[in-house]
Amino acid sequence: MAEVYLTRAGYHKFMAELEALKSERLKIAHAIEEARLQGDISENAEYDAAKDAQAHNAARISELEERLMSVRIVEDQNIPSDKIFIGAIVDLKDLDTKEDLHYMMVSPEESNYEENKLSMTSPIGKALMGHAVGEELTIKVPAGILRYKIMKIARP
Repeated sequence: MAEVYLTRAGYHKFMAELEALKSERLKIAHAIEEARLQGDISENAEYDAAKDAQAHNAARISELEERLMSVRIVEDQNIPSDKIFIGAIVDLKDLDTKEDLHYMMVSPEESNYEENKLSMTSPIGKALMGHAVGEELTIKVPAGILRYKIMKIARP
């Protein structure tokens, strides 16, 4: 299996999710038992819903356990701080709209638009990787062309 690169915060987030899912198993098993006690399970919607929840829970636990077995936590001390790499916090200026943008570069597993966590494998992420403060980039994305200037690079 390929290595999965995560920030320390991303690793802890996945571990917390795994623990929550494992604790949920007992509740799901109890719901299945309660539904089973209602009689004929062939037409029992509560039983079907509980079995579906059990299958979804087990699949997600398996997926997380597999992912976490091959995790490599990205430590900042081995990464240059003057260029954009995984774990970098980047301030950009959109040269067309003059909007200020703020992203953290993360692995695809950690990407989250609402948290401004940008995957290093996304079109914008790929284009930013390895560039330094002051550089201007033209990035082709499915929606068109973006023009950014790198204003600041920091590490958490």
